Amino acid sequence: MAFSASDVVPLTQARATLSDLADQVKAGAEKIITKNGESYVAIIDAQRLDYYHQLERERIHLFIIDDASKGLEDVSTGKAKDARTTLNAIKRRRAAKPQG
Repeated sequence: MAFSASDVVPLTQARATLSDLADQVKAGAEKIITKNGESYVAIIDAQRLDYYHQLERERIHLFIIDDASKGLEDVSTGKAKDARTTLNAIKRRRAAKPQG
């Protein structure tokens, strides 16, 4: 979403016009509040924030699925061993090692 100059509001002005800003945000605008001339916080609609959080969760799930797929491919092509096989091999080596 592109921001216009009216979407950037100094903190002092935001304090005085919070109700009006909230109405504008509810109508679809997003506001950037500045402090000392720099971006400070944003005001967005609560439903839009929920949507952004849902998108982030979905993105994380896609990364996990991608990593799992790569791991399964590595196991099937012999680039990696599954955990059970590896643990059994370690146990066999330890059992075969002379106690000293």
